[in-house]
Amino acid sequence: MNSGEVIDVTRDAIVTFLKVGGPMLVVALLVGVAISLLQALTQIQEQTLVFVPKILALAAAALFAMPFMGDAMASYMTRIAERIAGG
Repeated sequence: MNSGEVIDVTRDAIVTFLKVGGPMLVVALLVGVAISLLQALTQIQEQTLVFVPKILALAAAALFAMPFMGDAMASYMTRIAERIAGG
């Protein structure tokens, strides 16, 4: 395996990682910002307030994005298996 193939595999892995993890990170970021804004506006300084809404939002996002994430991981594994079989 030469350096060009290693770079291609690494680039493909990073893109797949961003496809799989990106939606969850965006949901966590948006919920965190919304709760922080709510805390700033109402002057509620409870540190644990963000956990329950964030967990519920991430669970809903995971259920919604699971087919997409599974497809991205399966297609990545198929591409890697083809590279291994191809030599």
